Amino acid sequence: MWNRTEIEIELTLIRHGATPSNLEKKYLGHREEFLSPEGRNQLEEKKGEGIYPKDPGLLFSSPMKRCLQTGAVLYAGVPLISIPEWREMDFGDMEGKNFEQLKEDPAYQAWMDSNGRLPFPGGESRERFLERTLHGAETMVNMLWERRGVGDGVKGTALVHGGTIMALISQCFGGEYFDYQVPNGGGYRCKVVPDKRGKAPLLINDIQVLGRGD
Repeated sequence: MWNRTEIEIELTLIRHGATPSNLEKKYLGHREEFLSPEGRNQLEEKKGEGIYPKDPGLLFSSPMKRCLQTGAVLYAGVPLISIPEWREMDFGDMEGKNFEQLKEDPAYQAWMDSNGRLPFPGGESRERFLERTLHGAETMVNMLWERRGVGDGVKGTALVHGGTIMALISQCFGGEYFDYQVPNGGGYRCKVVPDKRGKAPLLINDIQVLGRGD
């Protein structure tokens, strides 16, 4: 399936706008939350600065409300293709809490000491999260492949979570998971090609931080 060396996809990954929990530095994973007024305003400002693609190509999104709302702010009227596997990680017992509320919890301390490699207490493991994120990426690439030859090149934009971005780039480009943290409304522009190694559905290269060098 993944020997399509003739295709190269322009992909933009955008983290959703800020929510109240984001602003309070609380863990926000599977729990639904709307964008805050500050988050909406920040997206509008960044849009005005021209850091996002004017033509998103096919527009993909996590099914969670904060990502769908981000799409409505940045690309009103553009149909969204929902990728169920791109829900944010399940933070389990840490959901809705911040460091100050968790720092005395032995289970949280053990998770911190593992550099996030242990499963979240009562939640999801990183291995499971990576697996489903990559499966969602395979769905996206197959849909973009069907668009080859339509318009100017093959382009896609994904409205996702910080964890989704870290998972995709670390697995398909290299580096550590936490190397690719981005702020709300931030993201990366990159090129995607099939992976010849057979270890993952994609290879990512030519990574650029949104808003730099444009």
